[in-house]
Amino acid sequence: MKQMLQAEKIERNNPLDAIEFYFQKGWTDGLPIVPPTEERIYEMLASVNMDPDIIVGSIPERGRVFTAELVAINAVMAGCLPGYFPVVMAAAQAISEPDFGLHGPSASTHGAAIMIVVNGPIAKQIGLNDGANALGPGNRANATIGRALRLLMINAGGSPDFDRSTLGTPAKFSFCFAEKDTDWEPLHVQRGYKRNESTVTVFACEGPNQIQNHSALKGQSILRTMADRMSPLGSFNIASETEMAVILCPEHYQHLNKEGWTKETVQQFLFEHAVKTVSEMKKGGIIEEAILPNDDNVYKHAVPSPDHILLMVAGGEAGRFSACMPGWFSYKQSKAVTKSIKAATGFT
Repeated sequence: MKQMLQAEKIERNNPLDAIEFYFQKGWTDGLPIVPPTEERIYEMLASVNMDPDIIVGSIPERGRVFTAELVAINAVMAGCLPGYFPVVMAAAQAISEPDFGLHGPSASTHGAAIMIVVNGPIAKQIGLNDGANALGPGNRANATIGRALRLLMINAGGSPDFDRSTLGTPAKFSFCFAEKDTDWEPLHVQRGYKRNESTVTVFACEGPNQIQNHSALKGQSILRTMADRMSPLGSFNIASETEMAVILCPEHYQHLNKEGWTKETVQQFLFEHAVKTVSEMKKGGIIEEAILPNDDNVYKHAVPSPDHILLMVAGGEAGRFSACMPGWFSYKQSKAVTKSIKAATGFT
């Protein structure tokens, strides 16, 4: 026997009336939603074999709790298919981990987005895009999985009351993609999982900052361009201690791979070269103090260590456009979290 749903049942004359009703109630992200009927909600829950009342996450600072039913409702509203739901559920659990510190980045004026990276067999099973336009529109799985998490934050996480973004970013609508399979170790393997495990990694960060270098003949030249883009004076990370996501496009990856670079050596190079001197920080107004004789020899790194760079490969085969995404405020208060989809949902 199915366990009864706890959400209030609302009946409308037709789907368009339901959509307009959701707009009026402020239950959308500003875009139309799919009306969450009982049948669709149960289909989501069946895909992970969960009862509706199971508590899967929370925001303790707000007294907010995420049940499996609430996650399913918002996944339906976002337009997810049931096959996507194990990823949504794992992501909802991951953002609820204390290390992620969900309250901070989701209430800050910084306006961080929640990036979701999917690794392992499930990415291909559900058709996630890791190629051309991987961070953009056009793919249902990418768009609706990311959107489901945002709707969950709106309708169960208290975002209308707590979100204080000064500008925000379009990445807050949806920010989900798969990492491309390459010769390098994928992100989840670097973070302690097996290559054949399906995982999600969540990270509170800025929207993508594109990095172009179409002329370099040496791998070091590509990486120096990236390092410069990772360390501008106006970026949150240069004034704080954050993690950073870096996505290499296939052309940049192939160039580096042919020269014998690995993820680890790329991370080390970027850590060493994505820096600003104290002198530059003072000249640029980040530090309002007099320049001292030794300031040219004192460095602020863009990230605290090479391991604080989440390095991935994704994107279309043509075009030398990579990207970096600085994290929110401090890795001590919010850091990337990786979760096994099987451990989170039982899905294999």
